[in-house]
Amino acid sequence: MKLLLLALLVGAVSALHLMRADTPNSKSPLEDKSLTREEEWPTQEVEDLLSGELMELEEAEGSGSKEISEEEGAVQPVSALDIANNSFQCPAKENTVELLGIPGCKTCHYILVTAAATFSEARNVCQRCYRGSLVSIHSSISNYQIQCFVQKLNQGQVWIGGWISGSGYCKRFYWVDNSSWNFANWAKCQPSAHGGSCVSMCVQGGRWRTSHCCKRLPFVCSR
Repeated sequence: MKLLLLALLVGAVSALHLMRADTPNSKSPLEDKSLTREEEWPTQEVEDLLSGELMELEEAEGSGSKEISEEEGAVQPVSALDIANNSFQCPAKENTVELLGIPGCKTCHYILVTAAATFSEARNVCQRCYRGSLVSIHSSISNYQIQCFVQKLNQGQVWIGGWISGSGYCKRFYWVDNSSWNFANWAKCQPSAHGGSCVSMCVQGGRWRTSHCCKRLPFVCSR
């Protein structure tokens, strides 16, 4: 019995060796296909990984650009006047009177704002609401026309666009629209050394006087 089993075992081993000798390097198509897929898979995996990383990088860069843009928008410089007037509103229509054209200046456009304001507030309203400035006056005719324009106001004075720097012999006069100071119509004892640095017009008579800039008065814009 043992001899029979030994013979069968030797025959099986011999047959196995003969099969391997007939096909030493051969591989089945299935094995080749599997091997090809196994060899190609790491390359595809790397490409997918790189593609995913690029997409993540682009998304991160896009998000960063948006944040920078928003931050830049948030840090845009603003003037102190804009901050102080964050609830700024232009005068109501019923608080304004317009004058279009005067003798010698058919294109002149004046706006009387009857609501009282400080000099700085008045200047801001003229710039932001009417794209102009506090009025500058360069002749007696213009001064007279403006005085007639404002004389019915129930106020003693109105702001015009003059202001003063320095004192004594170093005193200098300016218009807020940067036009030349080539005319003046001061009242008696004016300009006063103690009257302030901003210029107002007397409603009755049209004479000018210095006033403290924080005083609240109606004002005249030109555009």
